[in-house]
Amino acid sequence: MIHATRHLIAAATLGLFATAGFAMTSAEHKAAEQKISSDYKADKAQCAALAGNAKDVCEKEASGKHKVAKADLQAAYKPSSKAGYNARVARADAAYDVAKEKCDDLSGNPKDVCVKDAKAAHVKGKEEAKVVRAETKPGETVNQKAANVAETKQDAAHETREAQYKAAAERCDALSGDVKDKCVADAKRAFGQ
Repeated sequence: MIHATRHLIAAATLGLFATAGFAMTSAEHKAAEQKISSDYKADKAQCAALAGNAKDVCEKEASGKHKVAKADLQAAYKPSSKAGYNARVARADAAYDVAKEKCDDLSGNPKDVCVKDAKAAHVKGKEEAKVVRAETKPGETVNQKAANVAETKQDAAHETREAQYKAAAERCDALSGDVKDKCVADAKRAFGQ
């Protein structure tokens, strides 16, 4: 339930405050902060009924939702390239924390693969945030912006491929002999290593 509502609340928050031409007043900002705080307390209270890793996952979801909502609110209250970047990174961090916590239900190689997949998704999210930040960075000439965006996209693609390769290579660890060698070679080829 928390997972589904996280996306709805984030979209609603951005939708309410990102309307062109309308600035958020200090009073609106304070009210939104209080709503975020009370939502966080309610989400945490729902987690209290759970046990074990389910409770840990629930708490990570609640914490992530809270951090994302705060970052989205800040981006809406004082819009800037940096605030937008921080909101995107908060979203990637929250998803990573939840995904990593879910991996605790596993053990051995499946857990290792799960963690590497979560890390690959995290890297991809953060790299995408860097690209958007480069695209929205103010004060650059058209040529400077194009060069910076192209370089950022290239770096992002490299970092993402590297993380995806590590996840693919981790899957190969469950194999042995020639099958493992072929798996590693296929992963290298697939991710340009």
